[in-house]
Amino acid sequence: MSTHHGTRSDGPAVGIASIGSYVPPNVITNAELAGPAGVTEDWIVRKTGIRTRRRAGAEQATSDLAAEAARQALAKAGLRAADLSLVIVGTTTPDVLGPAVACQVADQLGCDTNTAAFDVHAACSGFLTGLATAEKFLLGSSGGTPGHALVIGADAYTRFLDPADRRTVVLWGDGAGAVVLGPAAEGRPRILATKLLSDGSIAGLATIPAGGSRRPATHETVDGRAHYVHMDGRSVSAALQEAVPGMLDDFLKENGVEKSEIAHVVMHQGNANLVAHLTGMLGLEQARAHLTAPVYGNTGSASIPVTLDQAVREDAVRPGDLVLMIAFGAGLTYAFTLLRW
Repeated sequence: MSTHHGTRSDGPAVGIASIGSYVPPNVITNAELAGPAGVTEDWIVRKTGIRTRRRAGAEQATSDLAAEAARQALAKAGLRAADLSLVIVGTTTPDVLGPAVACQVADQLGCDTNTAAFDVHAACSGFLTGLATAEKFLLGSSGGTPGHALVIGADAYTRFLDPADRRTVVLWGDGAGAVVLGPAAEGRPRILATKLLSDGSIAGLATIPAGGSRRPATHETVDGRAHYVHMDGRSVSAALQEAVPGMLDDFLKENGVEKSEIAHVVMHQGNANLVAHLTGMLGLEQARAHLTAPVYGNTGSASIPVTLDQAVREDAVRPGDLVLMIAFGAGLTYAFTLLRW
């Protein structure tokens, strides 16, 4: 298991200048998925709490979703693409195996060659992993004052789902969320702490088995449906319930934060039932747990920024509020972030 974390500091800090999100207009209902998956609409709601999700259009790839969310965030921040020193995209569903989605997004936005761009591959923890990476990048940049970075979580998982697999097809939807990071300023949300962890010993619980260097595409892999997402949902849930409570306790203790101080929880939207169960298990019932899974499903690395953006647009988060973000994904990967709004 690996770990990396940053704690509160009186020195330069990184703040969130703006946030944007995008989900495709194509709504997929439970009625459309139930028959091919061999289940009923009621079964889907009972098991997942999800009623609808979005699917990218035939002409849309992950980079297109990411670029749209990024444009919104840049416009809200009053910045141009040329103002960015870094673009990071957290995704596990790239347009192609190479190049990085971030390079394609930087090109779509009109960034110049002074902008670094790369992807982070941490499954549904990708956005928070990118956030932690960008924070350290900005704090380590020359000049003493952080510049600006764009961090995006974007996934188009509906491209990788087996319509007959009830364990996966009912869960995921497509979407993207983005934040612009810059120098922390008065009245601007700031990052207080981040922590990233992983446990590769159970990597096989959630995977796309074929299409990489170990099992390149063949007639056999295609016929065997090995290019779709495969997940042992019960085992993943059990692993999360065993690992996340202790990880969270350690993270909060390291940063001198009591659970009673947390006003908002923005958790990865694996499914609505899982969010509710983990919120109770973690002893965070006093905090407002924000939820988008019922309408958007599991949007992968986009789920946290999409959910945070919805909370901001609803004016639910007030200045001074302490916001806890919790992510987990295939790998298994885990990520925790504290924001002071």
